[in-house]
Amino acid sequence: MKPRYLYPSDYYADPSANVFNGKLFVYPSHDWEAGAAFDDDGGHFQMKDYHVISMEDVENGEVTDYGKILDVEQVAWAEKQMWDNDVVEKDGKYFLIFSAKDYNGVFHLGVAVADKPEGPFIPQEQPMRGSYSIDPCVFKDDDGQIYCYFGGLWGGQLQWYKSPKQLLKEGIDLGPAADKKTQLFAPADVPALPSSVVRLSDDVMQFAEAPHDVIVLDKDGQPLKAGDPHRFFEASWMHKYNGKYYFSYSTGDSHFLCYAIGDNPYGPFTYQGIILDPVVGWTTHHSIVEYKGEWFLFYHDCVPSNDITHLRSLKVQRLFYNEDGTIQKVVNE
Repeated sequence: MKPRYLYPSDYYADPSANVFNGKLFVYPSHDWEAGAAFDDDGGHFQMKDYHVISMEDVENGEVTDYGKILDVEQVAWAEKQMWDNDVVEKDGKYFLIFSAKDYNGVFHLGVAVADKPEGPFIPQEQPMRGSYSIDPCVFKDDDGQIYCYFGGLWGGQLQWYKSPKQLLKEGIDLGPAADKKTQLFAPADVPALPSSVVRLSDDVMQFAEAPHDVIVLDKDGQPLKAGDPHRFFEASWMHKYNGKYYFSYSTGDSHFLCYAIGDNPYGPFTYQGIILDPVVGWTTHHSIVEYKGEWFLFYHDCVPSNDITHLRSLKVQRLFYNEDGTIQKVVNE
């Protein structure tokens, strides 16, 4: 199939695709023209609510938008910027894990619960204890354990939770970059700051442990360096294929979608290659899902908005694997 724009009548981004009850649901963030001034921390991305869309035929079928499923005004602790989210099912309940800024300008992860995958979702009064940063991906393994992968550098604040002192203990010296802009300006030969993964509690409301670093190794078994254009920046996603764990992510300023493969949910993961070259617009964010025996890549670009980077549109196309389990690069047309 050729790449398909899924819902051209509205601006959606950061798609998290899941299969529930035999139907494919996509949970995006919702871009709109808020009039906020551009800043390099992403302050012009002022998303304020979530919708969900669904379909039964990805290539040609009708796309249903169920309308607003959660609004920032419903979330007591959140002030603004409802960025990426994802949904997982457990015991007949649906848990939406989302990122938003509190009234101190700090990103946390929140939880909202629904009886149906299309919502509406009822938020908890407080964010998840100990949560931070953005871009949650919620992955249920075959044994029923649920993990949350999260984190985004720079405007996503992940670097705030690695102090210069802690980094020095790990042999990482960011120099003057340590306090603000992370590794976009760090020495190229220091290990890249990783994303995080945490197992969630049985009620899917809290972290069940302290978060772990998600380490991506090169083919020599060494962590990817800050100067590597394939290092992690944001947009974690986890899926499983033939018993292996596939961690995929966006590289931020180099605009690739990349992936790495591991043997368990915590990693480490060995870098494999690029899934998608840069699209139109600054951000690249995606999800990968199997549906009716076929694999699909969901992502976004800014073609319909004429490269207005905070107004993005959803796209989808087929994803294919080679016999050795590697992913064939997708061509964005």
